[in-house]
Amino acid sequence: MSFTVPSMEAAEAKTVAGLLQDRLNALTDLHLTLKHVHWNVVGPHFIAVHQMLDPQVDAVRLMADALAERIATLGFEPIGVPGALVRARSWDDYSINRAGAIEHLAALNLVYDGVITDHRAAIDDTEDPDPVTQDMLIGQSAALEQFQWFIRAHLERSSGDLVSEGATSEPAAAKSVANAAAKKSTKKAAKKAR
Repeated sequence: MSFTVPSMEAAEAKTVAGLLQDRLNALTDLHLTLKHVHWNVVGPHFIAVHQMLDPQVDAVRLMADALAERIATLGFEPIGVPGALVRARSWDDYSINRAGAIEHLAALNLVYDGVITDHRAAIDDTEDPDPVTQDMLIGQSAALEQFQWFIRAHLERSSGDLVSEGATSEPAAAKSVANAAAKKSTKKAAKKAR
């Protein structure tokens, strides 16, 4: 590094750039995951979910671009190649392929949990060294939280809880939705048989 933004120490800039690289990796992974779901969603809610995801893909891609440009502004190199992302990330690939819309949304809810939680931690970590970066992360978090709300609206029961409540993995979240649908179908059939 030969420069950074005025009034920021080189060590602070390096720390912030590292935090931003982690967030860049997460957002790059997220926009690819969202597009994967967009291509692999099926079932009666297909069109609603298919069309809901593309604006999220576009917005998250722009967020990633903003973070990469902030890294460069701080005097560091943003790394955007897939191999580096895979080596640096602390999470596994999204694990659901072709599946029902609500199953995918239950799994995506957990993905958003992780991304938002880590974004909020980065907000805390950038408060003192770089309020400009913190402001960027706050704005992105607001949008990410809204996208998660859109997803959760499909999962929410009239009681206010989520159909995938308590699931801690993507497959478990998808399965909880499938199980809930099967129970509902069984109840409906039993009621019809009476």
